[in-house]
Amino acid sequence: MGFLDNSGDIILDAVLTDTGRMRLAKADGSFQITAFALADDEIDYSLYDSTNASGSAYYDQNIKLTPILEAFTNNASFMKSKLMSLSRNDLLYLPVIKLNELANSNKRHAASNLFIITADQTTAETTALQNVQGILNGYDPTDDAKFIRLDQGIDNSAVPPSTQLPPALVESQYIVKINNDLGNLADSYGALASTSFIDDDGIASYYFSLTAGASKVVTRNTITSSGTSTQTIAGSRGTILSLKISTSLNLRDSDSLFTELGGTTTVEGETVNYIDTFISIEGLTTGYRVDIPVRFIKLP
Repeated sequence: MGFLDNSGDIILDAVLTDTGRMRLAKADGSFQITAFALADDEIDYSLYDSTNASGSAYYDQNIKLTPILEAFTNNASFMKSKLMSLSRNDLLYLPVIKLNELANSNKRHAASNLFIITADQTTAETTALQNVQGILNGYDPTDDAKFIRLDQGIDNSAVPPSTQLPPALVESQYIVKINNDLGNLADSYGALASTSFIDDDGIASYYFSLTAGASKVVTRNTITSSGTSTQTIAGSRGTILSLKISTSLNLRDSDSLFTELGGTTTVEGETVNYIDTFISIEGLTTGYRVDIPVRFIKLP
């Protein structure tokens, strides 16, 4: 992998992802490209220089000359800032997806700044690790009031919460990805969710949708008051995503992955084996993506 020289003619460097190549290799005629996405992850728009003495044609020169990465095939490592098209031209602000840590039940572990997941029953029932902010019971998610919460909406008080978020900007569907060898996703009550797809790298994708009933994962944010201590979105509010993580059998029954992928650290005075990873949350309406840091721990 390297950088492309962007100083000359425009270069188009495109490859199929690992999943795309796998489907193409079937050679059964079923492989068809029906949609694609664009992203601008590598572009630093602060390089736009409206004071360039050479004139307006040179305002974006530094941006155009920025080296960009070669295309690579791992679909989980790129496209964090997808471009989107909107028919409206009067929008001054776009929504974000933001981690909500205002309640103690939703905060990360203070010392590590991570969400810590206990891997097995012994670790989960260790006194020093129970009822600690940011340490979630991965062995039995149903026996824990703590969960991960993300809020979606326009995070700007210039558009007050009382203003309804346009339907075209509401995230009614999310795709959440996690390493399937490490854990599984559950709703805010601890019930395991169904995996939608597992790619060749072992990354499991879960699709969650806003439903007409009482959803336990994606719910509509109906709080329109600006004077509340539970809301992290300053302006118009869309939906709330609430999740828990259940550890895989690989982590519960074996220490091999901790030896191969992790190390040893101390949490609340207890020496534990650990693996650091993250879960990726993406809204399907806007393509906005957030990565949440997660640490799995297990007593030796």
